[in-house]
Amino acid sequence: MVIQKSILSIFLSLMIIAVAAQQLTLQERLGYSRETKLVILHADDIGLAHAQNMATIYAMENGSVNSGSIMVPSPWFFEIASYAKAHPAADFGLHLTLTSEWSLYKWGPVSARREVPGLVTDMGYFHNNNAAVVKNASPQEVEIELRSQIERALKFGIDVTHLDTHMFCGVVDPGFLSAVVKLGHEYKVPVLLNHESMKKWLDIDLKNSVAKNELMVDNLYMAFPEDYAKGMENFYTGVLKSVKPGLSCILMHTAYDGQELRGVTGDNIGYGAAWRQDDFNFFTSSACKKLIAEEKITLITWREIRDKLLR
Repeated sequence: MVIQKSILSIFLSLMIIAVAAQQLTLQERLGYSRETKLVILHADDIGLAHAQNMATIYAMENGSVNSGSIMVPSPWFFEIASYAKAHPAADFGLHLTLTSEWSLYKWGPVSARREVPGLVTDMGYFHNNNAAVVKNASPQEVEIELRSQIERALKFGIDVTHLDTHMFCGVVDPGFLSAVVKLGHEYKVPVLLNHESMKKWLDIDLKNSVAKNELMVDNLYMAFPEDYAKGMENFYTGVLKSVKPGLSCILMHTAYDGQELRGVTGDNIGYGAAWRQDDFNFFTSSACKKLIAEEKITLITWREIRDKLLR
């Protein structure tokens, strides 16, 4: 009887520990207190242009940006891959790319075009919008191409810390999302996902998808044209002041506004050269650093999340 009571006591203790572990917040799983405001300041589109690379490197070395994602098919990939290899502690993930949106500046797949015919136009480049990719490409083609991008990054010496997708194309279709999540598991890296933002922006309910049990950021922030019209400093100041305990990720595009980038983005105002310069200006400013300190924000990288939770 005594032995049975001891066994029951041990069993109940283990159950209590298991339940408590399931109730830990993401911050607590990472070794922080429940009230910690964890934020990733994440620069997209690295590799797009020399101006994008140089501005983002500066923002990571001298500003507040602490993470970024690289576009493997883009023309200036080799430059940023060389930097990433020489700076292995830097937090670089992959901005997995299935679209080529600019009118006069194009790229295509890393894999052989014959293997992914649905991903390319008659001219051999990626389609310029998500709808065309969903209409023409299969999930199998998407997985082939995205795997090729990951393998190319690894071959060039990039220690990939996470995955996200350019223009969110990798998550707009259930089959595409399944492929991205599968690759995240295979390469043991987190995938950038957030329930609320993707439901609001893309009308995708991740809670009922293959991604429902995946690691999620609690809040995902990105400026849209209406935010840009009101001023980027106003937008990002408001975001930093509104951050709540949990894991938040702020997406931006840091680049230098000049002849090169204007040639890339053309006359587009949305995410154009001037917009990207404004992003750079804010996230390299003393005002940004001051706000982070005042709001008691703790910056965290995808590398830390990857290494603590997935490896």
